[in-house]
Amino acid sequence: MTVTLADVAARAQVSPATVSRVLNGNYPVAATTKERVLRAVDDLDYVLNGPASALAAATSDLVGILVNDIADPFFGIMAGAAQSQIGGQEGTGRAGGEKLAIVCNTGGSPERELTYLTLLQRQRAAAVILTGGAIEDPAHLAAVASKLAKLTDAGTRVVLCGRPPLDGDNDGSSITAALTFDNRGGGQRLTEHLLALGHRRIGYVAGPVERTTTRHRLEGHRDALAAVGLDEDQERLTLHGPYDRGSGYDATIELLRRAPDLTAIVAANDTVALGACAALRDRGLRIPADISVAGFDDLPFSVDAVPALTTVRLPLYEAGARAGRLAMGRETAPPGGIASVPAELMVRGSTGAPRG
Repeated sequence: MTVTLADVAARAQVSPATVSRVLNGNYPVAATTKERVLRAVDDLDYVLNGPASALAAATSDLVGILVNDIADPFFGIMAGAAQSQIGGQEGTGRAGGEKLAIVCNTGGSPERELTYLTLLQRQRAAAVILTGGAIEDPAHLAAVASKLAKLTDAGTRVVLCGRPPLDGDNDGSSITAALTFDNRGGGQRLTEHLLALGHRRIGYVAGPVERTTTRHRLEGHRDALAAVGLDEDQERLTLHGPYDRGSGYDATIELLRRAPDLTAIVAANDTVALGACAALRDRGLRIPADISVAGFDDLPFSVDAVPALTTVRLPLYEAGARAGRLAMGRETAPPGGIASVPAELMVRGSTGAPRG
């Protein structure tokens, strides 16, 4: 049943006019009253009326792109590629089907993610694209699933880019499409490469524990080690942290303290790998003569590192552009709504055979 302004007023124990003033922001309202109204809006999941054109079409000209950190090239590349498809053909204007793409930077906060989804729902967004891994918290996943279901029910296209489908939605029925990265397979092939070179003491700098991307890449790494019977010591040789350079630096120092005989380090992503390389240089170690380093994602700077970084290439631009077309309805969704995006091993100078 559709929630009305009167329902919100009754819940907040104020008049409908007061609710309207709070939501429109065009009249001063006491702070306690405003908070009561906004809490009622959230509790009832009330959707504000958008512009007249939005009411006529059930959706607006707005497309939201949710990213964890727009300063991270991983997210910036996907967001930019998606926006290139959402903007429509140059010079066509509104008649050409152009939309306004806005990037919503969550900062990794589950609360901000839900807030942006709520705001996009209230604005009757034409489409929403969620990029990157999901936070593996049951309560949060349930809340996201509820928000996405309401968005799709209202006619909003929902596309996941680099994010696995929601639990219990393996057929993709509650979303327009999901483009999933082969993080597990890429992680496995990367470690298999190091094993083939002769490495047997391999440290791993993982991402945040609660992220699906972290878990899948680490599972691939450990699957490769288990296949040759080297998985017993992996808890001690695995450290978790943010997907940033500082995490790679600090974790590498700690790994060297725990296991001075390490011959290789695998990093959660390329940025973390750069931090690992800096830590090794500061300890007077040569890459790869003394120790090999590998990353993940194949971000633009990876090939320019010295030595160039062995990594796993994810087609971030291609996936982002495809997500944009799917969000705009310019490309047919894959069978079942879900498509796996392949990962490609890129062997470069930062890995070699262990010394001795």
